Amino acid sequence: MAAASFTACPTAIVKAPVDVVWKLLTNISGWGSFFDLRVTSVEPPGPAAKGQRMLGETGPRWLHLGGSFEYTLIDETHYKLEMDVRLSLGLTVHEALNCVPLEDGRCRVNYHCHFGLPDGWRGTLLRFLGGRGFTTGPADSLCRLKLAAEQEYSGRKAAKGTS
Repeated sequence: MAAASFTACPTAIVKAPVDVVWKLLTNISGWGSFFDLRVTSVEPPGPAAKGQRMLGETGPRWLHLGGSFEYTLIDETHYKLEMDVRLSLGLTVHEALNCVPLEDGRCRVNYHCHFGLPDGWRGTLLRFLGGRGFTTGPADSLCRLKLAAEQEYSGRKAAKGTS
């Protein structure tokens, strides 16, 4: 049986400046506060850097998949990042995100998620368990990021007393 792959590419308009979204994306130790993820460690600690690795757990409540998340590209000038994710049972994901500044303090976030499933029974099991999750999971993650960025931005504006 040949290995399978799935691609999901959701996009969202975020009602917050690009720097707010970028700050959330490049603080990998804080991802558990808005993504469906439990961060267990980050090496090396600190701001995002190529090669920085986070260990954590993700997945539906009934199936926590342990894995590693490693930044493979951080392009602060163009607000682009990429990472390789390795999850339980041989599931791999290459994630590429970019943020595009828009007018009126908004930005567009593009999320490209390329899933790779192993050959054999593991791939069959992951296809069965993952089902629609290969498309709904990235869309849900992007919605969580959007909500977190918009709440962060609203909080900043409220603290400054602006509307």
